Amino acid sequence: MRRLAFLLLSLLALASCEKEVNIHMDAGEPKVVVDGFIETGLPPVVVLTNSFSYFSKIDLSTLENAFIHDAHITVSNGIKEITLREYMLDTGLTSNRYYFYSVDTADPSSLLFIGQPETFYHLKITAGGKTYEATTKIPAVKPLDSMWYENPPVAVEDLPTAMNVFVRYSDPDTMGNCVRYFTSVNGGLFLPPFNSVYDDDIINGTTFNIGMVPGAVRTKEINLDSLTHFFKGDSIVVKWAAIDKASFNFWSTLEFSVGTVGNPFSSPVTVMSNITGGALGVWCGYGTSYKTLVIPE
Repeated sequence: MRRLAFLLLSLLALASCEKEVNIHMDAGEPKVVVDGFIETGLPPVVVLTNSFSYFSKIDLSTLENAFIHDAHITVSNGIKEITLREYMLDTGLTSNRYYFYSVDTADPSSLLFIGQPETFYHLKITAGGKTYEATTKIPAVKPLDSMWYENPPVAVEDLPTAMNVFVRYSDPDTMGNCVRYFTSVNGGLFLPPFNSVYDDDIINGTTFNIGMVPGAVRTKEINLDSLTHFFKGDSIVVKWAAIDKASFNFWSTLEFSVGTVGNPFSSPVTVMSNITGGALGVWCGYGTSYKTLVIPE
């Protein structure tokens, strides 16, 4: 009886200690967000937007208004420097427009400015009276050794044509190699999966197999079964891209952060941008190679 009375008194004491806590989060000033890349054989592309407040209502109008216009952007390979021009893309799918910066098609010499392996590229952006800079390298890529398909070890319910796809890769015997991959299915866009980057901290100099998964459209509802399988009749192209360590750090921390959204037990993650001057995002060089596989019907 004494134990019961003690327990009741303890519970009352704890209840009396409860206090309502109100946390007021500052919306903060928007930051410049850089999504820039240059890859082997292609010109540089840079998308500039403003960040959103955590409490922002995001719709198509908000997204279109986030683009930053009239920025001054230059890209240099140490020998030649070009100024990028802003373009507007109207997909026709919605009334919204998409804006990006790339080489000036009115300048013939700029059209020859394309990504080359083992070359550094310096990006400089002036927007809103502030300057942001970054440097990336296009590493020489080690292509995939082979690519094949197999039946799933356990049949996938309601997906009788589901198949698993694998690649074999021989990592060079020098430390510090990093890669990111994308897939295109049946002539579609090259899309990265939710976990798209690898480094060789553990597997340096070894040959190993990797299970490929289709690239993901992050704005669509996720089907876990179709997200991890290809299907009979698919024509698959894997874009295997070497990236530098700073680019790997950005993509790996970003993907980990996205993957932990909604998990109350996850640790806070700082996304590691390679842009100086207070901007967010990445300027990434891709050394690309391609591997194709057709799964018969």
